[in-house]
Amino acid sequence: MQIIVLLKQVPDTDEVKMDEKTGTMIREGLQAIINPLDLHALEEALRLKEKTGGEVIVVSMGPPQTEEALREAIAMGADSAFLLSDKKLAGADTWATSKALSKAIEKIKDFDLILAGEKATDGETGQVGPEVAAMLDIPFSTYVNRIIEITNDGLIVSRVVEEGYEEQFLPFPCLLTVVKDINEPRMPTLKGKVKARRAELNLLKANDLGLAESEMGLKGSPTRVVKISYPKVSRNTRIYTSKNLDEALEELIGKLKKMALI
Repeated sequence: MQIIVLLKQVPDTDEVKMDEKTGTMIREGLQAIINPLDLHALEEALRLKEKTGGEVIVVSMGPPQTEEALREAIAMGADSAFLLSDKKLAGADTWATSKALSKAIEKIKDFDLILAGEKATDGETGQVGPEVAAMLDIPFSTYVNRIIEITNDGLIVSRVVEEGYEEQFLPFPCLLTVVKDINEPRMPTLKGKVKARRAELNLLKANDLGLAESEMGLKGSPTRVVKISYPKVSRNTRIYTSKNLDEALEELIGKLKKMALI
């Protein structure tokens, strides 16, 4: 089975800042990691490969530093990686991102399955996976929590819905976005890290996609962030972040005890 995994590198912080002029995220100077939900997609791809054989190919779009995330994916077990990186692609919304990724996928090779995380932790739109599927004209399913069965011509999956769970059959080729409950991602091995360090990544530029400049990046993005506002604290309140949660919990417990609530 030939499996493509869509992977995104995101800031490793909950203190994301936005450029008020362009409405895009400021990524410079931030430590970056693989989008945590994409790790579950990669893990599921690796498990399918172990069951059926084949190849796992990771595809990502981003600045040159995204190479670090792709090498980590190879260290975990991916066979190869493609990086779509070009200044012409900067500032892309989900539509322009999906268009670039779908064109990149068309240039790679035939595939049976595309896997992606449910959403990215920086934007949390959950739109790129379904949009890529629509642009490639293939069936897709979202919020998949289990692959029940692999048949000769497709997959039977379980997906999370408001009423509980729903089973679907999707013929190959198809795309799935997965939730974190589907598995527990593995850690990279020493052998994998050595392989990743020596691996030659496949680099794609904007000119390789066959798209007009008006279809890429900020120019090709029909949606924009037109206004940015930050919440104002008007009461006598303390703000806690992930860096001092223990202190916040101790203070909360103390106040609840004084109120005789616990």
